[in-house]
Amino acid sequence: MHGTTVLAVRRGNQIAFASDGQITMGEVVIKHTARKVRWLYHNRVLAGIAGAAADAQALLDRFEAKLEATGGNLRRAAVEFAKDWRTDRILRQLNALMVVADKETMLVVAGDGNVLEPDEDVIGIGSGGAYAQAAAQALLRHTALSAREIAEEALRIASQLCIYTNDHITLEVLETG
Repeated sequence: MHGTTVLAVRRGNQIAFASDGQITMGEVVIKHTARKVRWLYHNRVLAGIAGAAADAQALLDRFEAKLEATGGNLRRAAVEFAKDWRTDRILRQLNALMVVADKETMLVVAGDGNVLEPDEDVIGIGSGGAYAQAAAQALLRHTALSAREIAEEALRIASQLCIYTNDHITLEVLETG
């Protein structure tokens, strides 16, 4: 995925989602302040998406419908959604990757049918995802910073390394306790 970075970090009673704001078309930056993190299901679920903007919106709308259908059960909604995404003739053409979280669970949902839970309390997706994830893991292990502070600093580090990631950061925090 080129053109975005989304990071989710869990620490203590917080899960922080951070994303950059850059949208590129080819070699040109089209927008600097896009929002790639969204609240779903009565503000109980956070979702971040990397991929084409129209595809991302369509996928988030479909995922929210699955959350509604499952009464907010994140795992069940993610599995049902991933099955649809993989098998639906139109949906499987959509190019994106999602990170979703509620108070108990953080998951990556992909169009190939994968629903993955990270071993550590960090998930990074998109072109700068690996940079942000590496920075966040180091900050988790070696600092006492909050989830919010880690997510913000890790995104800043990623923006210095990845040409498809900028430092116009959107940050949302889900309180878990």
